[in-house]
Amino acid sequence: MKVVIVGAGKVGYYLAKTMMEHGHTPVLVEQSREICRHAADTLGVKVICGDGSTIDALEAAGTREAWGFASVTGSDEANLVACQLAKKVFGQRRTVARVNNPRNLPVMKQLGVDIPISGTDNIAWLIEREVDSAAIRRVISLNRGQATISEVTLPQGHAFDGLPLSAISLPEECIIISVTRDGQLIIPRGKTVLKGGDVLLVLASNEELHDLSRVLGVEEKPGKP
Repeated sequence: MKVVIVGAGKVGYYLAKTMMEHGHTPVLVEQSREICRHAADTLGVKVICGDGSTIDALEAAGTREAWGFASVTGSDEANLVACQLAKKVFGQRRTVARVNNPRNLPVMKQLGVDIPISGTDNIAWLIEREVDSAAIRRVISLNRGQATISEVTLPQGHAFDGLPLSAISLPEECIIISVTRDGQLIIPRGKTVLKGGDVLLVLASNEELHDLSRVLGVEEKPGKP
């Protein structure tokens, strides 16, 4: 899924690389043309050369359609403005910002940044777990993010409502571990019928989880609270 990252310096570069390893598609926004060229050449991702604290640059990056948004430049002011625009103009449900000066943490939170973080190691983890759709919640990351155990909540009237598992073509590297319905745990078999409101516990690689979400009609995408 697409994640917009403002800032392609060391932190943004590392974050984009990590998100790619986890099966996501990062789009970088960076002002320096030299850094833009380096990121585009070495990562092979889309890079918008522009100011990430402007509407035009965020529009070009496709922020409205992105599943996650993070601003990780070396400027707390730029990160704040980028996150504010992402929320107010492009409808991002949650934003993550790198905070270079820890004293700015409470201020960033008060001014609308959902997840200000001063350490950089956990930004990818936060994006995947905090900027999530209501339908899919990642529970455990396995093998350095190559696969996850996730909860998938099926919407009412989904494409396979009332059909048994044996009639559904699931992605190859995807296992439904359990089904919870009205508080009751069901160990799934081929004859198990999936219904709207069911909560599935799923083991899958990241790519296969995305395929499963599309198959079941719970495609991961940004939403409003």
